[in-house]
Amino acid sequence: MVVTARTSLDAQKLRADFPIFEQEIHGKPLAYLDSAVTSQKPRQVLDAMRDFYETSNANVHRGVYTLSERATEAFEGARQKVADFVNAPDVREVIFTRQATEALNLVAYAWGLNNLGPGDLVVVTELEHHSNFVPWQYMAEKTGAGFRMLHVNEDGELDLSGLDEAARDGNVKVVAANLVSNALGTINPIEKLAAWAHAQGAIMVVDGAQAAPHHPVDVQALGCDFFALSAHKMCGPTGVGALWGRREILEAMEPFNLGGHMISKVRYESTTWGELPHKFEAGTSPIAEAVGLGAAIDYLNEVGIEAIEAHEQELAAVALERLGEIEGVTLYGPPADRRAGIVSFNVEGIHPHDVAQVLDSEGVAIRAGHHCCQPLMTRLAVAATNRASFYLYSVPEEIDRLVEGVQKTRKIFG
Repeated sequence: MVVTARTSLDAQKLRADFPIFEQEIHGKPLAYLDSAVTSQKPRQVLDAMRDFYETSNANVHRGVYTLSERATEAFEGARQKVADFVNAPDVREVIFTRQATEALNLVAYAWGLNNLGPGDLVVVTELEHHSNFVPWQYMAEKTGAGFRMLHVNEDGELDLSGLDEAARDGNVKVVAANLVSNALGTINPIEKLAAWAHAQGAIMVVDGAQAAPHHPVDVQALGCDFFALSAHKMCGPTGVGALWGRREILEAMEPFNLGGHMISKVRYESTTWGELPHKFEAGTSPIAEAVGLGAAIDYLNEVGIEAIEAHEQELAAVALERLGEIEGVTLYGPPADRRAGIVSFNVEGIHPHDVAQVLDSEGVAIRAGHHCCQPLMTRLAVAATNRASFYLYSVPEEIDRLVEGVQKTRKIFG
């Protein structure tokens, strides 16, 4: 896996790469603590996309002229960067999608509709983002398969004792889980889940949207069968993501979208599909966005994923300690050493939206809501939480401002 590790990173120096931090919000420097929902973009990514549009804009795989060949080379170069980033055995196993959501739906539709039926079982977790929960719930309903949920313990970590119980309820065909929870930051034991899934004869589908930007990814070491990621959470643009899947499974699957580019031959009588990865990339691809994703991967590799993860865990540990000292604050999730840089909390008697609005007046951006994880919110017995999430450009001073903002919120609503 091509990752350059450093023992530490200089977040203050890295902030200079991000134009958005040059502005003020309500007269105060921007403290962006919502990277779990989408990350900010460095100049290196913005420049790469602008350069593509200014010098190489053309469709890919469809022209023999210079611009098209240049665009194709940049597009396929980005695919190779994704493959290297997740340690894919074969670059043809990487499929460009609009985002991780579409990637997960691709698997649910193209694999699920043809492989699930009555007596089969789909197992998801209580930590899932709706993107890796609802498609499988829907597929179970459409095919008559069973649907089970693996619960979490009091620390917000998966209770694996529920696996054997699930296996007694049916023929397990799919296990779907995220590598990192977007709501709690929990790092899940995908290797164990994948081994168990394969022992049942099931496939292992991993939502890697929250992991890829912050946590080393090696799909071969994870043992999964599918892995989805989104560019916009990893310093890249919106509108593009990627699905990695095992070649033998992808080749056996039906296509998800139909149209141009994904075909081999079209005749009145029948149509045959193209080879991987083109079979799953109908229509004009998000070319400039893929180039941006490639530039983002270059940027993350230069900083070092291990360094990013260590930096975020240090910030999370400080935030957990500081917020835990405030009266009336409830914290959710595992200890800092077992989570990514995400801290979810509530302030007694104050709705998360009110907390977030007061923080915004101080130039601090956090997320307030159910984080597309309503089953988890039900487990926590809350309607919503506040969530502060860190990234490579987050600095300790922003935690001070977060804590001060929460204290101000208590005074206002006290």
